[in-house]
Amino acid sequence: MNIVSALNEELLKQPFSKDKGETDLLAQYQQVAYSYSRLENSMAVLSDLKENKSYIYNGGVAQALGIGDKGSVKNINSIWEEDIFDRIHPEDLMKKHTLELQFFHLLKSMPVDERPDYYVRSEMRMKNKDGKYVNIQHRMFYVSGCIVGNLWLSLCLYNFSEARAEHGLSDGVIINSATGEVLQPDRNKCSNILTKREKEILSLIEKGKMSKDIADILSISIYTISRHRQNILEKLRVKNSLEACRVANLMGLL
Repeated sequence: MNIVSALNEELLKQPFSKDKGETDLLAQYQQVAYSYSRLENSMAVLSDLKENKSYIYNGGVAQALGIGDKGSVKNINSIWEEDIFDRIHPEDLMKKHTLELQFFHLLKSMPVDERPDYYVRSEMRMKNKDGKYVNIQHRMFYVSGCIVGNLWLSLCLYNFSEARAEHGLSDGVIINSATGEVLQPDRNKCSNILTKREKEILSLIEKGKMSKDIADILSISIYTISRHRQNILEKLRVKNSLEACRVANLMGLL
């Protein structure tokens, strides 16, 4: 499976339903995110996959990292919090996205009523306001789905971690909060997210080649190139080719 690209594509391209109760449910989970920022001093991010928006509630952690004042709220038109991601160590960011992609696929394979029992937990290094890396614990939940069964709202929580550098940081786990079961994902599967042909095409895109050029180089039709490009965006969960190249490099696919 893939990281950012696969995440962006699979999360945002799900078929979503329209339900009158969604406004109330969104408000309910906005209050939940706000409560975490108050009670745990978390930096809490509630992402609306259908609308491609995020609601960020800054607790003491956000202020210590220099991201936002404690008690402040910020809304962005994306499910990707670049201000936060830019502070995460590149290696840890790749691990974070990989784990979340695997988590997404795991949830999609299980009954809808079992999904709320699972969440991911990982440790990462993030730069504080002084530019020094500190250890952060990250938890991620899919807190609500839409009526057709697809994942709709996700909640990410960032808190200071008790992990010590000399002990190293864990790659992350998927936890069943109802049973205590801990799942260890296989990260080697990430390299198989894109096919060999998709990697070839994305590599040529990164070099500035247009679809017609790529079709000539690979001796295939422009229609086929367009189909592969769309598949790449969907698998990597990104909006455009520039983001696809960035994510693919982050995940070591190119």
